[in-house]
Parts: sequence; structure tokens; C-alpha cells
Amino acid sequence: MNNIVLSGASRGIGKAIAVHFAQAGWNVAFCSRSQDKLDSLKKELEKVNPKGSYLAFSCDMSKQDEVEIFAAAAADFLGKVDVLVNNAGVFLPGNVHDMEGKDFELMMRTNISSAFTLTKALVGEMKKYKVGHIFNMSSIAGFMAYPNGGAYNVSKHALTGYSKTLRDELKPFNIRVTTIYPGATLTDSWSGVDIPESRFMPASDIAQSIWDVHQLSNRTVVEDIVLRPQLGDI
Repeated sequence: MNNIVLSGASRGIGKAIAVHFAQAGWNVAFCSRSQDKLDSLKKELEKVNPKGSYLAFSCDMSKQDEVEIFAAAAADFLGKVDVLVNNAGVFLPGNVHDMEGKDFELMMRTNISSAFTLTKALVGEMKKYKVGHIFNMSSIAGFMAYPNGGAYNVSKHALTGYSKTLRDELKPFNIRVTTIYPGATLTDSWSGVDIPESRFMPASDIAQSIWDVHQLSNRTVVEDIVLRPQLGDI
């Protein structure tokens, strides 16, 4: 049975990815800050596939020590990691030139440093066995800044650069690296906005894209996936 490690999995895109892979028979190690949501998702995965193994781990991805503890727990629980999805992220609106330093640092720690730390902790075994696929969840903001995006734009540009560098470095080890750039996706972060549901992409489409790309042979890597609502950005 194959194994996936997934950060930021209690809702939205992360939850959709966890459900999709569990349905396909994979074991899933996932984390989030909310223990209640973690427990709820674990129960859902156990219903989706009772034969799977699921690790629900409470972790604040903005804190390096907690990320390292999660990585160790996931590696111990799964034994090996076939797919890693760096999905954890946070968005605080505002202009980068006048935002509080603590807000800037929070987004950088959560959106880019967490991916660096989690990948570093798990990639050693992938390199050893020359197998694995790493997905980094960037954003349309990762290649095109948008108004009021502030440090989120900066952090996603940084994640894009990190992901492209990782792709180049891991070629000799047969480890595939894919950067994902989702546009507006229907998640809790959009709750309360006066925009029709039809204008958003469903989170399940992001999960499906990750699954489809991973199913290609190891001789092929899709380096970038750009997904946008059919009617354009919101």
C-alpha cells in the first residue's frame, strides 16, 4: 500500500486530497492545528476506506520544531513516503509595504519555511530509494501579484522558487517535483463573500489533478499545474 504525507489537511484543498488518496487505498499522515477537525477527518477517512491507516497529527506549521516532530511521526507511522504534499498556508490581507512585521513573518514561516522543513526531514529516504513525488501548493499569486495580497504574494513567489530549485536538485534521484498554482477554490477561506459558488473551482478538482499527475510513469514529470476558474480569476 502506498503512503502520502500531507500538511494543512483539515479542510478545503488539503481535506479533498486526503479523501481522494484514501479512496484510492493509500495510507495518509496529515496535520493541522485544529484537533477537532483532525479527528473529524480521520473518522471520515476510516469510513471511506476502513483498511487504510491514518495519522491525524496536531501541528502548527509556522513553528519549525512542531513541523520536525510531525515529520518524524509521519515517517515512523508510514515507514516510507511515496508522496509529500506541502499544502499548509495562511493568508492575511494587506499591503506588504505597511503591514506588521509579525504578520509578514507568520506568512513566510507558514507558507514557505514549513515546506522547506518538512521536505528536508522526509526527502532523505526518498533519495535513498530513488522514488517519490513532492507537490508544493503555490498559488496564482505565486507568479502574479494581486492587490491586497501583500506578504502572501511574496511567500508564494518564494515557494515557487523553492519548488523549481528542488525540481532541479532532485532530478538525479528520480524524485518528481510538481508546483501547483490554484486560482480561487471553494474553501472556508471564502465563506461570507457575496460571490456565486459557480465562480469557484471545487477543491476536489485540485485533488484530482494531483492524483492524475502522479499516475504518470516515473519517466515523466509535470512540473507546473495552473488551475483557474473557467470564467477567470476572482
